[in-house]
Order: sequence, then C-alpha cells, then structure tokens
Amino acid sequence: LFALQLLPPILRPLHHPSSPPSLLRPPSRPGGGGGGWWAPPPPPIPPPPPPPPYVEHQRAKTVKNDVNVHRDAIGLVPDERDPEQHLVSFTYDALVDGSFTIYYFAKEGADCSFSSVYPDLPTSTKTPFQKGLAQKFVQPSGSGIDLGFFDLDDLSKPLNGEIFPLVIYAEACPPPTTDGVQMEESRRSAQAQITLAVIEKNSSTEAFQVKVVKQILWAEGERYELQVIFGLVNSAEAEVSGADKDDDMGKECVICLSEPRNTAVFPCRHMCMCSECARALTLQSNKCPICRQPVEKVMEIKVSDGEQ
Repeated sequence: LFALQLLPPILRPLHHPSSPPSLLRPPSRPGGGGGGWWAPPPPPIPPPPPPPPYVEHQRAKTVKNDVNVHRDAIGLVPDERDPEQHLVSFTYDALVDGSFTIYYFAKEGADCSFSSVYPDLPTSTKTPFQKGLAQKFVQPSGSGIDLGFFDLDDLSKPLNGEIFPLVIYAEACPPPTTDGVQMEESRRSAQAQITLAVIEKNSSTEAFQVKVVKQILWAEGERYELQVIFGLVNSAEAEVSGADKDDDMGKECVICLSEPRNTAVFPCRHMCMCSECARALTLQSNKCPICRQPVEKVMEIKVSDGEQ
C-alpha cells in the first residue's frame, strides 16, 4: 500500500504586471553638466552648386560702314592680255564714292595704313568706284601679279603673323567741299574697310583662290575688327532683294519666342536671343542655345530701321 500525501497547491500569478513605459529622453548634453534638454545638431547643409563661369556683357557701338567688300565673293581671274598675271575681283556695296587699292605682301602701319614689304612688287594705283549696291570690281589689266614666282607656303599664310599676301584697301571718299573747316572734318571722318587675305591653290582644279583672314574698319580715327554675326539681317541686302520689312519670321528670340533677337554670343557669334533671356541664361548656364558651345561674352546689338 502506498500513502499519497496531498500538498496544497502553489499559487502562481498568471502574468507579471507590466512596468510603466519609460520616457524617451534625448541624449544628455555633452560634458554631463547641467540639466535641461539638448537637441542633436541639424544635418550639415550641402554646399551650393558652383556658379556658372563669368560671362562678359557688352553693348555694341553702331558705326556706319560706307563701303563693304563681300568677303565670300573675292576671287582671282587671269588677265586677258597676259594669262600668267592674276587680277583680283570681288562684289561690293558702297553708299558713297571711293577708291580701291590692291596690295601684295603688305604690312599694317600707323593709322591703319598699308604698304608692301617688297618694294619691287606692283601696287595698283587707286581705282575709283561709284556708289551703288551689289557692284562688281575687277582689277585693271596690267596691274596684276604673277603668283608663280612665289612659294605656295608663303601665299597660304600670313608671314610672321602680320604680313598678308593680299590686302584690299577700300576707301570711302567724303563728299567734296570748299569750306576749310568742313574739309578738315571730312578728312578726319575718312573711312576705309581693309580686307586681309591669303591665297591658296585648289588641289583638284589647280586654280588660285582667296581666303579672307579678317576685315578691318577704320572710322572716325578708330580701328575696328569686323566679325560675321550669324542671324543678323543685313539691311542693305534686304533692300536689294526687296524683302518685306513686315515679315519677321525667324527673327524672334529662340528662348521666349516673342521678343526680337538683339543679343549675340561669342565666340560662336550666334545672334539668337533677346537681352532679357541672355541675362537669365548667363545666370544658369554658359552654353549657346544654338550650338551648345561655351559662351565667353554676350553683346547686345541694336539695329534701328534705316541703319546700314
């Protein structure tokens, strides 16, 4: 027989009471001193983006050009009397009468004057012209040059960067006057456009051709270097072609599409924006909106109706 001793049951709690939730406290102030709350420092502010490169802003000065030689219409033609001699030919516009002088291997001197560094080379005398648009000029027979005497390397580049194989000096003559004061003023206001070029030989046709390096304008005692602006409408060409001045298609700013174009960017020379959009663009970017080349300078060009 076995005796079973009954023990009283052990009472156990079904669950422990949960402890009150602990309050989340921010970290203590560094150093452990003092009471109060301490907020963690804010995240660092990212550095601002680098500003766009500096772009120079200029306003163009309007200078009236009385005679213009078309740089893309200059050529060399054989002299009918002596085929070994070549004569210079080109198309030009003139608002006043004037004269042309052709120099070979010429160097610039004081007050934008030119003279040949080889005294034995022929220099054509001043050939007068009358005012008019889209006129054709051919150097007088007998005043040309035999290019066969020269090395092709000497003809195809400026010597020492300052002696040009071909120089066309187009001088505008002020109207004649008998008043001494007016004659002095006319002399001071004398104007000339100078075309500096090299001569190359076409490898396929063996013909000589002219390549313009630059054009200079001498006006009011100041020297200006002319540059072609893409998008600038030539008022003289518009007059010759009979273009309708009310037809302004393609003349609006390429950004806002409402204001007329009056600002060119350099060095690509695209005139494609209005002045307001050009200012905004240079604060955000330095790329030309046409060709995406970096912009180094912007120039505002205002052309009034009737100016040429």
